[in-house]
Amino acid sequence: QVQLVESGGGLVQAGGSLTLSCAPSGSFLSIGAMSWYRQAPGKEREWVGRTHPDGSTNLTDSVKGRITISRDNSKNAVYLQMNGLKPEDTAVYYCRADLLRLSRRWSDYWGQGTQITVSS
Repeated sequence: QVQLVESGGGLVQAGGSLTLSCAPSGSFLSIGAMSWYRQAPGKEREWVGRTHPDGSTNLTDSVKGRITISRDNSKNAVYLQMNGLKPEDTAVYYCRADLLRLSRRWSDYWGQGTQITVSS
């Protein structure tokens, strides 16, 4: 059974930094795009950023300059490095990945979510 395992959330003061990590557990053949989403209280889930197997990245405009997404293909991991955190960054952050299963079919997986709370 493949799962995405996230880590790195927590409580941080405004202006602080955190790095989230996400990696799949279980057996699979390959990883495609890996993304981060977040959902603030009372709001819809929003896309934060995406990284492709070649290392190219995309970020939503609202986080550019403060947040970086990256991946380490040797560890099958994706990271979200967040600097200059603001209270409005408070949300549950979710990892998402396209994985090529042993059946040779691509499937979409989500992590369980990790809470980030930014205090003012």
